[in-house]
Amino acid sequence: MNCMLKKYLRFFLVFFFCAAYADAAFGQNEFEAELQKKTDSLMYTDHGARDVLYPNSVLQSLTIPSGWGGYGTYVFGGIGGDYRQPYRQTADLISFAGFCIGNPQKFVNLAFSINNTDVSNIGNFSGNLTISRHVFTGSSISVGALQMFADRRISDSPGYTVYFAFSHAIQSLLSLDQRSSKLSYTVGIGTGRFYKKSPMDVLNGKGKYGTGIFAGLSYETLKWMNVNLEWSGMNLGCSLGIKPLNAPLAIGLGITNLTRYSADKPNLSFAVSYPLSLKRN
Repeated sequence: MNCMLKKYLRFFLVFFFCAAYADAAFGQNEFEAELQKKTDSLMYTDHGARDVLYPNSVLQSLTIPSGWGGYGTYVFGGIGGDYRQPYRQTADLISFAGFCIGNPQKFVNLAFSINNTDVSNIGNFSGNLTISRHVFTGSSISVGALQMFADRRISDSPGYTVYFAFSHAIQSLLSLDQRSSKLSYTVGIGTGRFYKKSPMDVLNGKGKYGTGIFAGLSYETLKWMNVNLEWSGMNLGCSLGIKPLNAPLAIGLGITNLTRYSADKPNLSFAVSYPLSLKRN
């Protein structure tokens, strides 16, 4: 619904069951940035170029897309949610599934995913498409379209979003396992949810537009955990990326809306993704 506010899909796992019974979809906008990060737990850190440092394999952002895409061929699925939604007292849940194919060093990697933002009724679908390519040393770019084909009657999406992102892994800071970079950053520009504020933001005097520019910084604190700081174009957030048991499971836990630039209160959030099958080139 056009009157529904945009929000960041965040919410710790303990709210999963109450969110699953929500009748409407309130979490599409901000969570779909996380869909672009699903590949973090699947990426190699040394794609045949051991003199180049890539980001570690732990989640590096929760609310913004990355210049890094996938590597190889796989299918994936996951779930995420937030509590509480901006200007509301309820939680929300979203599920997603997709596939990835291609070598971003030799050509490009292509990722496509489908989102279901009405999990209890299996409805309100939308799609995402991302193309990524490694460029100069320790860097990658991506272009993407998010929230494609969303039903405007029941979705809080401000139309589809297109974006461009650049990411770089600092080459002088080795990770704890000496195979990747300890510090990476992303900067990008986009339309839609990076730029258009929700109707509720407008009604509450927070303006009609965000910055249209997003950025993030990720630092490895443990071999299995990153601390992330990110600006979504609408607000500031921080998150933890966790990779337990050295498995390809990606877990993100965070809090956003830390400023009064948009929304009415901070939101707790989570995202979990896992490859259903995997074939690496």
